Amino acid sequence: MKIARFSHDDAIMYGIVDESDLVVLAGDPLFTGYETTGARVPLADAALLAPVIPRSKVVCVGKNYHDHAAEMGGVAPEEPLLFLKPNTAVIGPGDAIIRPALSRQTEYEGELAVVIGRVAKNVKAADALNHVLGYMIGNDVTARDLQRKDGQWSRAKGFDTFCPLGPVIETDFDPASATIETRVNGEVRQHAPLTDMIHSVPAIIEYASAVFTLLPGDVILTGTPAGVGAFGAGDTVEVEITGLGILRNSVRDAQ
Repeated sequence: MKIARFSHDDAIMYGIVDESDLVVLAGDPLFTGYETTGARVPLADAALLAPVIPRSKVVCVGKNYHDHAAEMGGVAPEEPLLFLKPNTAVIGPGDAIIRPALSRQTEYEGELAVVIGRVAKNVKAADALNHVLGYMIGNDVTARDLQRKDGQWSRAKGFDTFCPLGPVIETDFDPASATIETRVNGEVRQHAPLTDMIHSVPAIIEYASAVFTLLPGDVILTGTPAGVGAFGAGDTVEVEITGLGILRNSVRDAQ
């Protein structure tokens, strides 16, 4: 089932994708379930938004593909390398990534994103997927020059618009059967099977939930494969994952 958050007639709603329509839900499915109102909105008449705005945090995993760790000049850590993005970094499909004046090297990182559906604290990997609402696509946009300068990642990865998410949440998804591809202006920059991830989704949830409580609506970005690189104003960045669609964002410089 594909769940969308969208705007229509100046209202923000949730819906289930049914071919060319959105079946309107009574409220946020994280808290009210899948009760429908009986209304339908044509997809063509709706503007898709970020499927979720995390209530507290976006949890990210660094260097979770061996080839990406190598291209960054090191080896992959034995345990998941966690960092956070603020929820103010989140934008949706079609929104513009804004390159800040503070950075001269802004880069894409296409990733699988996991949406937490139930409170998770000290969850074991065997039970982890019971706490997942679904999956979507993310882009861990990074000011690479600031990342190198600062020696830690909060500023480099935390700018407004640096966490595109979308286009919808898929509740029935198997990462083992999917590939991820990132394109800039149609040119393929990243391509890998999701099975290349070092730490699996259940392992990441176990590790992260031992540190802090994961709340409904929190998002986990699971890491990016090799091929990260810069983009500039006027570019279009697309991240595609088999079965999850395409997350497409334009780029502009800060005014």
